[in-house]
Order: sequence, then structure tokens, then C-alpha cells
Amino acid sequence: MRGTFFGAGMQPLDADVGKWLRRYAKSLHTVLVLNKAEGIHSDPSGKLLAVMGEAHSLGFGEPVAVSAETGEGMTDLFDCLQRLLGKAEIHVTDQEAELQFQDADSESSVMDSMTIPLQLAIAGRPNVGKSTLLNALLREERVLTGPEPGLTRDAVRVGFDYKGKQVYLVDTAGWMQRSKVEGLVALGAMHARRNLMRAHIVALVLDAEEISKAKSSMRHSEAALARWVTQEGRGLVVVVNKMDLLSGKDSAAVREQVIRAVSEEIQKILPQVDGVPLVFVSALKGRGRSAIMNRVFESYEKWCTRLPTAQLNRWLAKVMSRRPSGVERGHGARIRYITQVKARPPTFVVFVTGSGRIDESELRFIASSLKEDFNLSGIPLRVLQRSSEDVR
Repeated sequence: MRGTFFGAGMQPLDADVGKWLRRYAKSLHTVLVLNKAEGIHSDPSGKLLAVMGEAHSLGFGEPVAVSAETGEGMTDLFDCLQRLLGKAEIHVTDQEAELQFQDADSESSVMDSMTIPLQLAIAGRPNVGKSTLLNALLREERVLTGPEPGLTRDAVRVGFDYKGKQVYLVDTAGWMQRSKVEGLVALGAMHARRNLMRAHIVALVLDAEEISKAKSSMRHSEAALARWVTQEGRGLVVVVNKMDLLSGKDSAAVREQVIRAVSEEIQKILPQVDGVPLVFVSALKGRGRSAIMNRVFESYEKWCTRLPTAQLNRWLAKVMSRRPSGVERGHGARIRYITQVKARPPTFVVFVTGSGRIDESELRFIASSLKEDFNLSGIPLRVLQRSSEDVR
């Protein structure tokens, strides 16, 4: 509802909506927000307080007065929602854990239903062979290619079938263009960013010939994109293209140098994601299509993995015994149980009791053990902790 400074307070429709929520959404917690309430902290006329009092008649408690335009009151709204969401998350995961513990003989692992086709984005700097790679994966000349950079201006999205599995493939043209662009180039870059944010797996394409001549295998823009992909929770596959330019016995040492340089730099840039898949191909010669798609689907299956809580807690008991100094450090905090709250990417919550929190180093130990014991290397994996203090 809106405030009195730009309207007339509570309207008949507000009352109708409130009545409907009380009748048909009893199980939901409704937060009443009073928008367009500029001047929250200076209301000499008392009009705002009068409207807030009137809003109490809706039956949802005290309204939170905000101004979306000026940002006033947003901190209060954030605090209110954060408390509610924290309690809801604890309640849901607690119930899930109890149900899973009752079924200790459940299957060791299950996969999320893959009803949504795999969304694969091809990203990289201009002229590294993204469009040529897209054509090679599709096995048709779908996109115009050539030595001139920037031939592909629009982000091309096309579906195809790979061994009975549906894939949507996107060539993110213009993603790494310079920021000061206008017209069609700027529009293409905007569409590229939008498609990249929808991707499940991102194939970052590098140029093998450039790597062989440079001191580093990745430029700043490529390293930044790799970090962004993993921070956003997407799977990453690094594709080193144009390996045909390094063929022959005379280039054997250079090929070895390129392979070693890319592997070392990826590990340096993304130390928190062990084992990012690397594929060395020649899109122009049509070599490496199967290798790329195999790595993509391997990453996608790991990305969709969901592990039952009962299995996780049996595993946790074993992994704790392998920790020489004990994993439950942190001023009296003790681990109660662990559960997976979501997949895509796999996200786990460790629930602790007692005062304080367990050390971040222990969370990293649990994360690395999960990757090793459940074959989850090469993808982003998150381990969070929750304690009784989080729901106060």
C-alpha cells in the first residue's frame, strides 16, 4: 500500500487483498509494507503515523514504512525479511533432516530431475573461435565465421540433440567487447550478458596460438569471467582452441608448455574449485567435439547432484574421525548434522549447537572432503553453517 504524501492512505482494494490473504493464505507470513512514505523520520503533521495505525486493521501487525524511491526504511525491511527467511530455512532443513534420518536405508545418491534442457554458453574474447566452435558442435554452418573479429554481433541461441539429450547452445557474441560501445554492438553485448546469466555450464574459449606467445595463458577479462562464472554458481569448462596451429613434431615442446600453462593458471585463478575441466581442441578441423560435450555433461551431472541427509550424516561421522585435531573447534560450537539444501550448484548447511561458530578452515575441510568422497570436483560447491544464534 502507499503512504499519504502521494496518495490517500489505505484504499478499499488494500482491504480486499488483506481479506483474501487472511482467508486463503493462513499458513503464510505476510509482511505489510507502507511504500511512498518519504519523510519517515520527520512527520510533524502525524499523517504517516495515522496511516500506519489504519494499516493495523488489516491484521498483519505493524507495517514497515519505506520509500522505494529514496531508500528510506530499506534497512528495517531488510532486517525484517532476514529474520523471517532465516527461521524458514532452519525450519525446512530441520524437517528434511528428521525425515531423512527415519529412512537410513535410502539410496546413496539421487540426481535432480533434468526437465530443463542443459543451457550451454560459449564465451571468450573476440576472434578466439567461438562461432567456429559453435558450428563444430552443431555440425552445420549456423554462424558466419572469418578472421575478422566481431563478425557475430547477436547472441545466437539454438537447440540441438547430443546422444539423445537436448542442449541449448549460446554463442555470447560481444560479452568481452570494450565497455565504450554503441548501437548494434552494445545491444549484442547486452543480449550476450543476459544469455550468459541463464547458462548452466559456461565454456570459456582460449586461443592456443596466443597462449604460446604470451607470458600468461589468460588475459584479465578472461580471468574475471572465469571467477564470475564460479562465484555465480555455474559450471565452467575451459576450451583451448586452435591447437591445430601447434601441430607437428617441431611444436611438441610448445604444446606441452601451453597445456601446462593453462592448467597452472586456472588453479591459481580458481583455487577454491579444484579440477576445472580443460579440453584442447581444433574447432576449425572439427576435432574435440565429443571431448567437449563429455566434459560438459560430466560437469552438469555433478552440478545437479543431490545427496540424501541420512547418507551425508553417516559420511560426516566418518570424516570427523579422520580429523586429527577434531573438527568441532570454535568456542564451544558442536556440529549437530549436515544436510544439502539445494542443488545446481550443490549447497550444504552444517548445523551447529552451543555458543559461537566453527572455524572457516573447518568448513573448507568439509567442502574438500565432500568433493573428494562424492566426486564433486571441478564445480562450485558451497558449505554454510547455521546456529541457534541465526534464528534469534
